[in-house]
Amino acid sequence: MCSELAIHVAHLSKCYQIYERPQDRLKQALWRGRRQFFREFWALRDVSFTVQRGETIGIIGRNGSGKSTLLQMICGTLTPTAGTIQIKGRVAALLELGAGFNPEFTGRENVRMNAALLGLAESEIELRLSSILAFADIGEFIDQPVKTYSSGMFVRLAFAVIAHVDADVLIIDEALAVGDGFFTQKCMRFLRAFRENGTLLFVSHDTSAVLNLCDRALWLERGMLRQEGTAKIVCEAYLADISDQQRRELGVNTVTPPAPPPPVAPRPTLSPIDQRLSYLNHSRFRNDIELFDFQADAAAHGAGGARVITAALTDEHGATLSWAVGGNQVQLLIVVEALIAMERVIVGFFVKDRLGQLLFGDNTFLTRADNPLAVNAGERFEAKFLFMLPILPPGEYSIDIGVAEGVQAAHIHHHWAHDALLFRAHTSSVTTGLVGIPMLQIALERLS
Repeated sequence: MCSELAIHVAHLSKCYQIYERPQDRLKQALWRGRRQFFREFWALRDVSFTVQRGETIGIIGRNGSGKSTLLQMICGTLTPTAGTIQIKGRVAALLELGAGFNPEFTGRENVRMNAALLGLAESEIELRLSSILAFADIGEFIDQPVKTYSSGMFVRLAFAVIAHVDADVLIIDEALAVGDGFFTQKCMRFLRAFRENGTLLFVSHDTSAVLNLCDRALWLERGMLRQEGTAKIVCEAYLADISDQQRRELGVNTVTPPAPPPPVAPRPTLSPIDQRLSYLNHSRFRNDIELFDFQADAAAHGAGGARVITAALTDEHGATLSWAVGGNQVQLLIVVEALIAMERVIVGFFVKDRLGQLLFGDNTFLTRADNPLAVNAGERFEAKFLFMLPILPPGEYSIDIGVAEGVQAAHIHHHWAHDALLFRAHTSSVTTGLVGIPMLQIALERLS
């Protein structure tokens, strides 16, 4: 990443004047500011941040938090009330659906118009037109008025244009949420390639997409910058806040837990076992995974009606593992204490990579859907997940553990522990993808 600044935002604010009645606008003009006939609404207030050239920044926040207002001011389509914005390089943006399109023009005409507005000369447009149309892939509709387009076709055409204008700074605002899966994947491939040289501002409610693409994240709330940091830390804090808000809306009070008891083992076990000792293949490609102890002080959120006492990866007999080998069977054992009575307990987990991307996970809901587990305050219970451990690329990994009450579609998180279990893959046979699936058989033979 280059140390050169691409975007510098300093004390940026945007205030709208809200008039209760149409005649108040006329009164305001006649009184020339000596009286105020409006109320102020600050869509953005005192936001400051910098973006380095080549950096990818995710912007998250609830609806109405000021995300779109911020991007419109960076793009120059909205004038700030206060503050300054400095941008180096050509900016291309995909903001509101259909923004910058003339509904009466055909798709082809809108391509030419948008490309010209983004700074391409006529000769450059002609040179790139076929590539733009191929990327959009909307067939004969390209010569139809865009007012006849679906939302997905709008996105295809708009993204195809900004992908071919050699922008230095690319701004994407939620538009990919309406595209079909095939085109969304095409766009994500382009964005990953664009990151190598360009600067990207990416707004999305999908925290997984932010984790996948972004180096850092900004969390806006009620027009103010609430948190800035690595994408993993900010997204985890944002999800925790959403969970807390849902709990408050449902009227679930937070339980103050007693002092935690001394750490205990999940259950009586043998000495930690190194699975590598029984593994026959001693090649350098074996997926050796080092396992660490349960993090009792892991960052957590929730209503507090339960807490995870301990957790461990074990063999199928319950013996705690200090090492594992990718492709072998392991068991995740989780011990929980109920601090209040709960009618329908759900325990689940997510495995994440070092960027916080969710690799896989599961929960107990379907297993106990017809016979939900009810517990009393003070009771302890355990959840077991027996599975084949994927073959993991070398790197750092963690497991989030959650305890909830309710059903799959509507539940209250009582304890969600981030990075409760940590492990490290030292060697691996995986060369592509996030995980490798253990193969039952691989063959390569000549056909007679």
